[in-house]
Amino acid sequence: MEPSGKAHVFVTDLDTLELTDDDHHHLSRVLRLRTGDELTASDGGGRWRRCRFDAPLDPLGEIQRDAPPQPEITIAFALVKGERPEWVVQKLTEVGVDRIIPFTAERSVVHWDADKALRNHTRLLVVAREAAMQSRRAWLPTVEPIATFDDVARRPAAALAERGGGPPTLAHPVVLIGPEGGWSERERGAGLAALGLGPTVLRAETAAIVAGAALSGLRSARSESVDGHGG
Repeated sequence: MEPSGKAHVFVTDLDTLELTDDDHHHLSRVLRLRTGDELTASDGGGRWRRCRFDAPLDPLGEIQRDAPPQPEITIAFALVKGERPEWVVQKLTEVGVDRIIPFTAERSVVHWDADKALRNHTRLLVVAREAAMQSRRAWLPTVEPIATFDDVARRPAAALAERGGGPPTLAHPVVLIGPEGGWSERERGAGLAALGLGPTVLRAETAAIVAGAALSGLRSARSESVDGHGG
């Protein structure tokens, strides 16, 4: 997607281009757009178009479509304390991760009951949407409800983030980030490949961002290489 103007917003329908009250308020009061200013609008599924700010938006061009990035990058992170899950989701969205899965590991300190899990999942969806607007993504990331270690470990091509493991690789685009207490022996023995994230000990939330950024960078480099050869 080619950014146009100074803002990006998600809409339900790229033909009607109607804004929610909250989005209109954000664009006009926070970003200070004026009628006629250019921006881009997306449906979150790869389709987007250039527009002028109005109510509803005024289309400037035809609907475009960005192909989904391949391979899909997934970061699953063991729950962390306080508001740090929101920070993790925000930054993973900004660096281009496609699927984000919070999960409970055996040594997780944080555990959400059913009500809290539902409330927090709803909040994380909002955080991801706001971050995708800020970073001008045509594709909204998928933020899954809280899972278990076994749920995410059985995903194809999954790997554990572990000191001493091999470098991040697109052969393993699903990376599990453990809790600050580390993996249990059972989790470490689940038969998954181990990927290292550098020589230092990282906080759990930092490790999630490093893994997401590393994989996104590898994918971008590969895409640029393919495009370059194609030219």
